[in-house]
Amino acid sequence: MAGYKETPRQKMISMMYLVLTALLALNVAKQILDAFIVVNESMESTNENFSQKISQTYSKFNAQYALNPEKVGKYWEKAKQVQNLSKSLTNYIDSLKITVISKTEKIPHSVADTVKLADIKNKDNFDMPTHYFMGTDMKKGVAGDLKDSLNVYRDKILKFIKEEDRETFSKKIGLITDGVYYDADKQKQTWEEHNFYHTILAADVVLLNELKAEVYNAESDIVNYLLASISAQDFKISDVAAKVIPESKYIFQGDDYSAEILVAAVDNTQNPEVYILDGADTLTEANIGRAKKYVGEGGVVKLELPANSIGEKKYAGLIKLMTPMGTPRYYGFKSDYIVAKPSATISPTKMNVFYRGVDNPVAISASGKSDAQLQPAISAGRLTRSSEGGWIVNNIPNNANEVVIKVYADDPGGKKFMGEQKFRVKRLPDPIAKVPGTKNGKISKNQMLTNSFLMCRLPESTDFEYPFKVTSFTMIVPSGGGYVTPEKSSSQMFTDRMKNLIKGVSKGDMIIFKDIKVKGPEGPRKIESVTVEIK
Repeated sequence: MAGYKETPRQKMISMMYLVLTALLALNVAKQILDAFIVVNESMESTNENFSQKISQTYSKFNAQYALNPEKVGKYWEKAKQVQNLSKSLTNYIDSLKITVISKTEKIPHSVADTVKLADIKNKDNFDMPTHYFMGTDMKKGVAGDLKDSLNVYRDKILKFIKEEDRETFSKKIGLITDGVYYDADKQKQTWEEHNFYHTILAADVVLLNELKAEVYNAESDIVNYLLASISAQDFKISDVAAKVIPESKYIFQGDDYSAEILVAAVDNTQNPEVYILDGADTLTEANIGRAKKYVGEGGVVKLELPANSIGEKKYAGLIKLMTPMGTPRYYGFKSDYIVAKPSATISPTKMNVFYRGVDNPVAISASGKSDAQLQPAISAGRLTRSSEGGWIVNNIPNNANEVVIKVYADDPGGKKFMGEQKFRVKRLPDPIAKVPGTKNGKISKNQMLTNSFLMCRLPESTDFEYPFKVTSFTMIVPSGGGYVTPEKSSSQMFTDRMKNLIKGVSKGDMIIFKDIKVKGPEGPRKIESVTVEIK
């Protein structure tokens, strides 16, 4: 039990783990795993709801900033910093979850990113998760880095709280890792041991999702605190001012420019009239007859201007309001926007081709569109988001020599095509066989007998890594001025006869390894022979 005062939510979570641990002691594995699945689904649902609610808070914040950027600006900037810190930490937690599933299940990261806990075969495995989080010596696992990341995040977000309120928020937001922990034998444990030592994969997935929930909870508390720090007087004004809030100042040819035009402190019992003169810097009462009239509703006018040509555009306008005396009063404004052709940027992050059988990282962007709005599609294979940012192309069919990526983006009028690009498809180059310990093609007999196997690696010029494995090879050694009958191995290991033959060679003798077969991403293949000289 931790040596600090827990919140009700933390007590509930602790009780949940106590119950699940008790079930484990009763050796009812199936019931435990089913319980973890139920709890994890609940945590994932909670995190999704948390994320949506926080997004709504940021939307409210942004709306108030648009109304009065001068006074709201400092709070909005802090809120965006909290958002970036939280997103970075939750992405890191997700990457740990994907990696531990990948290592335990022995599946690619792209598959581990989408697999459900209920579908994981080794959810009761604790050897690989413990090794991953704790390391071989209980010191070099990722649990220590996770703890440090939580502590750094907690310290940084608390700096956005006024000093007199920090103690209260410090207890409220959780994410505490410096408590006192004990195992079942009342022996003290570190935070890392308490959470990740000999815990099964299912428990680790639930715990990581729970940590995400705590991050979301902390983020929500801090952002709502910043939002509440903007008092009512921050929005009091001494005069009425016109405001133009465009959905975007960067739009595409063929689309419409959309904006909201409103008057701060408007009397919503009357609807303003707005006069727009397209292409002008100013609009006055004298030339108002040249302008187009828009009638608002609830104090807000929706403005749409056609984007028929590319380039920088501008417009001016007047807002007409009736005073309590029944006389009209006008408030002027002006704004601008840019019309651009649709375009997209698609570039491989390692080379100008895709390789079959491996994960190919790809960066995809579209001008004027955020990453969340993008919906790329590939003509053959699979294209998925990477947990580390960007996209991954894999599962390209063997008969595909070329693929096309098309980029679409969410748009107010529906899905919009942004562009496309072709990529060549190749197989990974052949790996190079090597006897471990060989330098410049030479090796001693003792080294060969110590490292009695054949390995292979991709050439150094290849940016990708893939664990090719030798499945068979033939070795030929000299004897009496000639070469003995070839000896074959059906694995990467030297046979006993091979070892005996090696013992009989002399300095300067050449040993040949040929008919080397390896297993690659597309199945078996034969690679180049290799010769070593005994030194």
